[in-house]
Amino acid sequence: MSFSRRNVVSLGVQMLLALGLSGAALAPAHAQSGTPIRLLVGFPAGAGTDAIARTLGEKLKDVLGVPVVVENRAGAGGQIAATVLKSSPADGHTLFLSHDHTISILPQVVKNPGFNPATDFVPVAGFATFANVLAVSGGTPAKSIDEYVKWVRTQKGGKETIGIPAPASIPEFLVKMISDKYKIDVQPAPYRGSAPMTADMLGNQITAGIASVPDFIENHKAGKVRIVASIGSKRQAVIPNVPTFTELGFSNLEDLPYYGIFAPVGTPQPIIDKYGDALQKVLAMPDVKQKLTTMGLTVGYEPQGQFAGRVRTYTQTWEKIIQSSGFKPL
Repeated sequence: MSFSRRNVVSLGVQMLLALGLSGAALAPAHAQSGTPIRLLVGFPAGAGTDAIARTLGEKLKDVLGVPVVVENRAGAGGQIAATVLKSSPADGHTLFLSHDHTISILPQVVKNPGFNPATDFVPVAGFATFANVLAVSGGTPAKSIDEYVKWVRTQKGGKETIGIPAPASIPEFLVKMISDKYKIDVQPAPYRGSAPMTADMLGNQITAGIASVPDFIENHKAGKVRIVASIGSKRQAVIPNVPTFTELGFSNLEDLPYYGIFAPVGTPQPIIDKYGDALQKVLAMPDVKQKLTTMGLTVGYEPQGQFAGRVRTYTQTWEKIIQSSGFKPL
């Protein structure tokens, strides 16, 4: 998948450029307007992605000098928020903070998602990677994936469900990989986001779930759930005692999911550059980096071109996995 940007520039920006004004000159004009920036999030308030968006939005407000309003358009794994972004004017007032699922996975597993990241969006910048993990609830005695599998075999007759934040997501494919490797019948139980799934885990309504480190980390630290496996080529710094799926004998799970910010295609490049520069400044703030790190993110600024390359490579990796699984788009 590759990203392209249409040569669409608003009349006002064309006039400024015609006068020879640089991209830097656009920033004060934008700031003086006081028009809030909508930062779309495709998941509910209280979920990991929402917390990340609010952390960055508060600081971006200070750097840009305009309000940054986090707008939750939850549902369908971020699909609703993505379609809102597609229909928004390319004037720099609407951005989308998203992770890999909506951008790289949804277009491959849904027949008509209502958007195409390659033609409808333009990447602004990336700011972090993270890991999807398997966690077990406090209602099970398991402290490792082997212990969980043994418990499922002995206590559940080899059949169980594992919660996932959205259907046709990477967690769903991980459930299938776990089922195939350990020869047990575990089925995905889709939720509308990680927050309700985690709530059911805390209430012992389900015995396990797969989501991102930020979704589980606080409850893991509190001992309310136990993370027992993580994707990635190496262990995550925030959970150093948790083995990777690769260590456990799984393959093709080395590439890490990403977080980044996107804009509607046609957003003028000077505005894209301005937002990228602002994000870089925010990520350099020690308190921001510390907070995002404690959420389970590996923080690192990636400019537009580098981030677009990451998205492209990651998408291609999972395209092969999805096709080989025999999954049929919904």
